[in-house]
Amino acid sequence: MMQHAPHIGQSGPVIRQLNDAAINRIAAGEVVERPASAVKELVENAIDAGARRICVDIADGGKTLIRVTDDGCGMAPGDLPLALARHATSKIDGSDLLNIHSFGFRGEALASLGAVGRLSVTSRAAGHEGAEIAVTGGKVGAVRPAALNGGTIITLRDLFHATPARLKFMRTDRAEAQAIGDVIKRLAMAEPSISFTLRDVSGGGEGRQTFRADAETGDLFDALHARLARVIGRDFADNSMRIDAERDGFHMTGCAGLPTYSRGAAVAQYLFVNGRPVRDRMLIGALRAGYMDVLSRDRHPVAALFIDCTPQLVDVNVHPAKSEVRFRDPGTVRGLIVSGLRHALAEAGHRASSTVAAGTLGAFTPEPAGARVYQMDRPSAQARAASYAAQAPGFADMTGTYSARAEPAPDDAPAPAADTPLGAARAQVHENYIIAQTAEGIVIVDQHAAHERLVYERLKRQMEGHGIAAQALLIPEIVDLSDADCATLTDAAADLAALGLSIEPFGGGAIAVRETPAILGNVDARALLLDVLDELTDQGGSDTLRARIDAILSRMSCHGSIRSGRRMQADEMNALLREMEATPLSGQCNHGRPTYVALKLSDIERLFGRT
Repeated sequence: MMQHAPHIGQSGPVIRQLNDAAINRIAAGEVVERPASAVKELVENAIDAGARRICVDIADGGKTLIRVTDDGCGMAPGDLPLALARHATSKIDGSDLLNIHSFGFRGEALASLGAVGRLSVTSRAAGHEGAEIAVTGGKVGAVRPAALNGGTIITLRDLFHATPARLKFMRTDRAEAQAIGDVIKRLAMAEPSISFTLRDVSGGGEGRQTFRADAETGDLFDALHARLARVIGRDFADNSMRIDAERDGFHMTGCAGLPTYSRGAAVAQYLFVNGRPVRDRMLIGALRAGYMDVLSRDRHPVAALFIDCTPQLVDVNVHPAKSEVRFRDPGTVRGLIVSGLRHALAEAGHRASSTVAAGTLGAFTPEPAGARVYQMDRPSAQARAASYAAQAPGFADMTGTYSARAEPAPDDAPAPAADTPLGAARAQVHENYIIAQTAEGIVIVDQHAAHERLVYERLKRQMEGHGIAAQALLIPEIVDLSDADCATLTDAAADLAALGLSIEPFGGGAIAVRETPAILGNVDARALLLDVLDELTDQGGSDTLRARIDAILSRMSCHGSIRSGRRMQADEMNALLREMEATPLSGQCNHGRPTYVALKLSDIERLFGRT
């Protein structure tokens, strides 16, 4: 029995022209996903208007009130009705959608917000009187005079009151407020010369200031460094590397955290393209690849990277929310990020984050101070000497069980030189930890972890010098793929051959695997090829094969390094320290754990109350 489609009448579908209110509500569904989306659009408009101070007030997570105040150029009274019209903008003339130098350009934000909430715009441009216009549910009111010194105040109340079904998809007020804070922080990082203030005015009154970042001064790096310290935290600013790299028309700047300063989730990764905060899988994958052999898979780097290029090299008109971009040559951008990060990591040398030392000091629990002891209550000197003699065993009694050796430090021994950051070895405890004296304190080195990294870097240099040997398969592995997948692998054949994986087209969308890296031993060639294909398709580049080779080298270095429990002589310990200072990435082992902890003498004295 034939059934009719439930949404099609007997007479066939009827084509209708939607009214402006419906069109604006549909557009709002793409542009305004949540209150944070509205804040993003309004603050970006303020930045495009040349504002130097931007204040954002919210109530109930932005659901009942969003007010953005700026000191930008403002708008003339005659421009206010046009500003609320769809696809009306002052950012572009529409002749070239690839030559975009502003945040906004689509002309949809204000019209969309006015369609789903109660929006009012108060503005005053130089040489004009202040004016105000309001729109509710898509109905635009008349322009009225308003008192304002300059700039613009945009107030959005009762977001989604015209589409109440959307309110059911909102999260808690706290979660929405956190999302708004994240948007403000990202824009604050992109514009260090602008002052930002975020206040929560729920319940009325002046409210509570939740974020403030005053305008920074100085050159590019100094201003950015100060703003990142304010937004991400002083620890990040103190434990990050400055990034400055160029390639084929792309320029990357910013800061990236040391490997030992990492997070358990990818919550502190900030990427910008021409100053625009973006969330791009290819860029995130490249960031991960830059830290590939210095972080374990359960740790994530912390970074704020800014990629600048001419607008013609990137398309920002991909999504109405403008959070995604498309590069003309994504491979170049990916290579720039990976090579720039690896170069910075190599220049960082043996440097480890100061948070490691802070955590070590925090682990110490000095004895709490007790009641004051008066002189009359103290035992005599003879009594103390007799007590110490009775309690302290002789050195000969300790040699059997006491796991420590101290290197003699004669009176005429020179102090550690200033050009040896890891100092001079003084002792080895528990046959695994080297205690070294530096000019400013002491260093505790994990001998096994440190030597593991040194051997690993040595093996990598040897492989790069002699190449990666390939082993020919007795019978080539034929892998059937689609034409598109076959073309993707064929384009990357030269790069894969440099890593020991030799492939060639076999006709009909098939790929023949003729050689695999010898260091991997017996390997499932088909599974390896499919893993490489998945990464090429997802991120535009593949590190799967390199990661497997590095994993083998890491395992070899672990077995070939100094084992825990081995007693080392003074010259061996000092040789290890000198090699660490000369080897890049020696501040962390192959798995991202620190290889040493540096403690300043002032911090140690503070533990004993000597300050």
